[in-house]
Amino acid sequence: MKENTINLLEPTPKLYSKKCKIISFVLQIFLQFTTFVVSVATWYFYDYFIALLTLVLAFIIMGIIRSKIRNSVIPSKQREFQYNDRAIADWYTAKELCHETQEELF
Repeated sequence: MKENTINLLEPTPKLYSKKCKIISFVLQIFLQFTTFVVSVATWYFYDYFIALLTLVLAFIIMGIIRSKIRNSVIPSKQREFQYNDRAIADWYTAKELCHETQEELF
């Protein structure tokens, strides 16, 4: 008889230091609001029609950046799941920028 195995998923990493939490928060804000900030700035300086085109272009570019960051740090078994910007920022910060564990801090 075949044994049923459960593939364990790696949980979203927990950030412990304040520096890493701030980096993750800044990355999260960048991923969430850059599209709108660029569009509003374009609307203010130029025209609403150009701002609409910039909104679409920024949406595509930020989607590419978000997917590149997501695919570079999330394990391949978990890439099919949906992650919000905070989880992507936490994964990226924990895997690429801050290599810390709870034992190292205490």
